[in-house]
Amino acid sequence: MNIGFIGLGVMGAPMAGHLADAGHTIFTCLNRSPLPDELSGKAVEVVGSPAEVAAHCDTVIVMVPDTPDVERVITGENGVLINVHEGSLVIDMSSISPIATQELAAQVTAKGGLYIDAPVSGGEVGAKAASLTIMCGGPQAAFDQAKPLFEVMGKNITLISESNGTGQTCKIANQIIVALNIEAVAEALVFASKAGCDPAKVREALMGGLATSRILEVHGERMIKRTMDPGFRINLHQKDLNLALSSAKALGVSLPNTATAQELFNSCAAHGGANDDHSGMVKALERMANHPVAE
Repeated sequence: MNIGFIGLGVMGAPMAGHLADAGHTIFTCLNRSPLPDELSGKAVEVVGSPAEVAAHCDTVIVMVPDTPDVERVITGENGVLINVHEGSLVIDMSSISPIATQELAAQVTAKGGLYIDAPVSGGEVGAKAASLTIMCGGPQAAFDQAKPLFEVMGKNITLISESNGTGQTCKIANQIIVALNIEAVAEALVFASKAGCDPAKVREALMGGLATSRILEVHGERMIKRTMDPGFRINLHQKDLNLALSSAKALGVSLPNTATAQELFNSCAAHGGANDDHSGMVKALERMANHPVAE
């Protein structure tokens, strides 16, 4: 069928590619960037605006960086909402504010459409491998309609609840865990390296014990090999932790280690690393130790 997909970035492009490979025709609109090379030759049609995308497609997927971007795509001038109708399905796979998500869902629902928030985890690697974890919040009917598409893009697909915004809340929890694990791996490798150990050997040993994790496997290697190309950019993780901290304040919850991780990301950004992979958090700890994990 015709599927709208708005947001063909590092993760969006391979996700849209999987849908095209599954036999769907993708309709999209481009902001500044040209159509990614990996979509060349696939069934992808470029139109002029999000509203035009929705005019061609009953199902529209949004995968853009931040809350204002989603609001612009859905409710802005020439937004998707213009052509939402009975039977439309809007799927937001971005990571944004749960409160804004509820407001967007209400506007789509008021026009007879269905809305589901379905943020993802797994990064560029997961997007390319079609192995993303997809965390969903929205009506069962919307989930049932979207699930065949999710199964083309991901593996672990969960409906958190039938309330819009709960998928986004789950994603914020995911980003807290990821940030704190990156910090733990970075801190351990800085410590071991400054003590005179080969960090690669330390990582190898830890991979066989209780400290093993996907973060140690993938991001620990990045820290040692100094491969800081994203991946998932620090400035996007800063955005997600801002959501965590502002939501926690509203809930009256203390997130002390999340705040520390955010300050480390802030340090990296202040030193020109905003576009580094989030494993680049290690650089903030290296500056404090006056010692790199590896040359």
